[in-house]
Amino acid sequence: MAFNLAKKYPELLEIMHYNEFERKKSLRAIFDRNITDNDSFKFNDKQIRPTKKDGEIDLSTVFHHLTTEEVEEMENGKKVTHRYFEKDRSMRLHWIKPHIELSINDKIEYFSIIERDEKKRVDVTRTYIYNITQKYVVVLEPQNSKLDYYLLTAYYLNRDYGEKMMGKKLKKKLDVLY
Repeated sequence: MAFNLAKKYPELLEIMHYNEFERKKSLRAIFDRNITDNDSFKFNDKQIRPTKKDGEIDLSTVFHHLTTEEVEEMENGKKVTHRYFEKDRSMRLHWIKPHIELSINDKIEYFSIIERDEKKRVDVTRTYIYNITQKYVVVLEPQNSKLDYYLLTAYYLNRDYGEKMMGKKLKKKLDVLY
């Protein structure tokens, strides 16, 4: 498991041979090193913080979003969503830090847009770090104070519609990076 801690961008983490417990342990070590225990985790000179749940910082929720994907399913005639382990996100968990630190030389777009948060039913500003070369996205949300960010998620564009979706977002980009 420790060899994953030595992996550098753009290498992929080796996690698929682990059982679920070992995989989570390895991924959590990366997450803790790069995010939880990183006091200088900043983008655009703003501190990045985990989202809050019921007023409390909830690192488990952020970790869960970074290693799983939401899937809609039918249960008893109703659409429900569940989150399941997603290997492509998980194998790139250590990519978040170099994207936030702007320490890679790929073709990257940094932009903010206003979009609809369907769960909250409000318009929100989101900031995207879109690596066009590697088809990878990090999503931040400016806090109300505009002094810090929340880390919402990061994912690999492994779906047919992914790059097209990002192209549409780029067309709506604001003149200012929030």
